[in-house]
Amino acid sequence: MDKPDKHDADGGWTIADVARRAGVSIRTVSRVINRSSLVNADTRKKVEQIIAQLHFHPSARARGLRTGRSYLIGLLHNDRNALVLGAVQRGIARVAAKHGYELVVHPTPDSDDNAIADISQFVSRSKVDGVIVMPPDSGAPGLPQSLAGAGVSAVALSAVPLHGYAAILVSEERAAARDVGLHLMALGHRHVGLVSGPHSAHSAQERRAGLIEALAAGGIDLAGEAEGDYGFESGVAQTRRLLTSAVPPTAIFVSNDIMAAGALQAATELGLSVPRDVSIVGFDDSILARMLTPPITTVNRPMIDMAAWATTCLIDIIEGRPFKPTMSQALSLTIRASTAPPGR
Repeated sequence: MDKPDKHDADGGWTIADVARRAGVSIRTVSRVINRSSLVNADTRKKVEQIIAQLHFHPSARARGLRTGRSYLIGLLHNDRNALVLGAVQRGIARVAAKHGYELVVHPTPDSDDNAIADISQFVSRSKVDGVIVMPPDSGAPGLPQSLAGAGVSAVALSAVPLHGYAAILVSEERAAARDVGLHLMALGHRHVGLVSGPHSAHSAQERRAGLIEALAAGGIDLAGEAEGDYGFESGVAQTRRLLTSAVPPTAIFVSNDIMAAGALQAATELGLSVPRDVSIVGFDDSILARMLTPPITTVNRPMIDMAAWATTCLIDIIEGRPFKPTMSQALSLTIRASTAPPGR
């Protein structure tokens, strides 16, 4: 009969318990936990099965003392869009937890200069092993160099290629915006307007450029544009501006779903029907786009998957494994009931 484990009563299993039950050394269990390549596949599988059976969770403090790491990943963001931010956090957490890392979320100030100083203080204070940087922060001049100087590995999400980060995932937003233009022209629209994000943002620049390129290829000029701030109220105000102009557009591309919700409200307040009087397209394919009436045609940007890739890449960098320094993410157009031929 097996000798009872002294921790059986309270479930406080130790690495020694795992080693004894698996019939291996403590060092071998440690290597499995830390994903060392020095353990053969059969032994790794046996140890992992025992870990799962015992619901064993290695002490983060003990791991940190052995490895010199904090097992903390930072998320740097200056994004008002809680829907996008929530998806990013879920994607990071999905991967981080599997590897014994915790997520620390750090909102940054609006000014690039203040942001860099603030981020430097954050990484020093929190002792994170690495960070994932969301736009628009990822485009801040000097930020990747500042992080590298602090010895912090960084993976960026961006709408354009950037230099200085250990790795970057670029979402193909210009191509997606071209698809928006092609969709609207295929429906017969010749007067297409734009409510963009802030002109300083790479995302807004890419989405605007893609739409204009598609329209130009069809011999069409942009029929009015207004600059928003990615917030609901600016979606209302800027859509109202376009729809009350001398020649209002029959379709409007709005640079995110939150502003698209504002665009829908503006049209309703003006007594217009969507899509009979004006078609509306958003960007992000958030749950909001599906909840509106009518549901919004929008560009799908798979933020959970993108964040999961960034996290996997960052952990590989931290732990010294090979990684892919650049990745592009194709986006797709989800067509719903907010777009139709003009005058339908």
